[in-house]
Amino acid sequence: MPNTEAQRFIQKRALEISGAIRQTRALMLEQINSSIPWPFLTVLVFWISMLFVGFGLFARANATVIVALLIGALSVSSAIFLILELNHPYLGLIRISGAPLRNALAQIGQ
Repeated sequence: MPNTEAQRFIQKRALEISGAIRQTRALMLEQINSSIPWPFLTVLVFWISMLFVGFGLFARANATVIVALLIGALSVSSAIFLILELNHPYLGLIRISGAPLRNALAQIGQ
């Protein structure tokens, strides 16, 4: 139990800081588990596929058109892959390190 006013102030401040850290940690865990809704992703892929089908139907089949469609499809699929990959920063091929967070938690005694 704190005996002086300064000790009571420090105890109160420590409890406030630990509450803020708890809230931040809960928010971080919630953000890790969030994902892009599958219906949205399905509609997006269907829409982009229909665009490419439309481009392919109305263009003459020559090497330039085929290469342009392949490059366009590759760029769109790469963008969707990156969005999905970066939605989970601690999993997958592209990862960020959790070491700074673990280091910070170790320093505050959690």
